[in-house]
Amino acid sequence: MAKRGKKFAEAIKLVDTTKLYDVKEAIALAKKTSTTNFDATVELAFRLGIDTKKSDEQVRGAVVLPNGTGKTQRVLVFAKGEKLKEAEAAGADYVGDAEYINKIQQGWFEFDVIVATPDMMGEVGKIGRILGPKGLMPNPRTGTVTFDVAKAVEEIKAGKVEYRADKAGIIHAPIGKVSFEDEKLEENFFAVFEAIEKAKPAASKGTYMRSLHVTTTMGPAMKIDALNIKTK
Repeated sequence: MAKRGKKFAEAIKLVDTTKLYDVKEAIALAKKTSTTNFDATVELAFRLGIDTKKSDEQVRGAVVLPNGTGKTQRVLVFAKGEKLKEAEAAGADYVGDAEYINKIQQGWFEFDVIVATPDMMGEVGKIGRILGPKGLMPNPRTGTVTFDVAKAVEEIKAGKVEYRADKAGIIHAPIGKVSFEDEKLEENFFAVFEAIEKAKPAASKGTYMRSLHVTTTMGPAMKIDALNIKTK
């Protein structure tokens, strides 16, 4: 197990690991216990009661944070004709087709999100083995495969966050930066929480949200009382 630094050792003393915090307390404490010299990301970690081996219990989607993520996403759009112009006008960083597929095949990854029109997915599929493991493959469920490329780009630039349960049923989702005001982090928290709550598969039985923690980059985690959260 990796050794923790002195800053972390001091920060963890402020956390009651036996307590279930409410949202306001957890966010305030997460900011207080941030140990980095940079503007750390505040992140949520959900452990869901789902069987990820079953296709009807997958949890994946996207939500636009009302106060953004604090990070500017670089967007690559695969499209043709007029859709290229629409993507450029909406603020896409890169737009094109075959030229960018070739660049990716050669190891270029100077982007964070890919949006593609449905008629381009045949070509994008050629680099699926490269994009898939990196979580970059466009998907209709997250709104990144669409003919409305302008809306997709604008939402991503505004602070759209994608979420997906891993094999253990865990979802990690950022809700902003330590520099954000507490109220803005709380608003982003509820946006993510409600989205994942609504994404509960009909086939899922028993307790859906088994645990929920808030933490910062390299900081300690605070456990939130997920079962008693009152959504706004």
